[in-house]
Amino acid sequence: MNHEELKQFVIEKIDDMKGRDLIDLDVAGKSSITDTLLICSGNSKRHVISIAENVSLSCKAAGNPPLSIEGKDSGEWVLVDLGNIVVHVMQDETRDFYQLEKLWS
Repeated sequence: MNHEELKQFVIEKIDDMKGRDLIDLDVAGKSSITDTLLICSGNSKRHVISIAENVSLSCKAAGNPPLSIEGKDSGEWVLVDLGNIVVHVMQDETRDFYQLEKLWS
């Protein structure tokens, strides 16, 4: 999958799990780590973990396994690193506190 196809695939997997308030940030040129940040919210710890697991397992099955997954233990904020795309799944309070959208825009 090319970058755009993978991004759309991940967005579909977030939608499948009812992830909310999805934001797609292009950080190419601003970050040396990744090109795209996908940020979404989950309703609870379990929901946040489920969204991240769905993205991770679906990408792995499609031949694009994540490089790493961070935060699954707490469920406040789970990061799925797919290389050129980094997915942040957060609870509302955590998302409000860190305000990644403002930081990167």
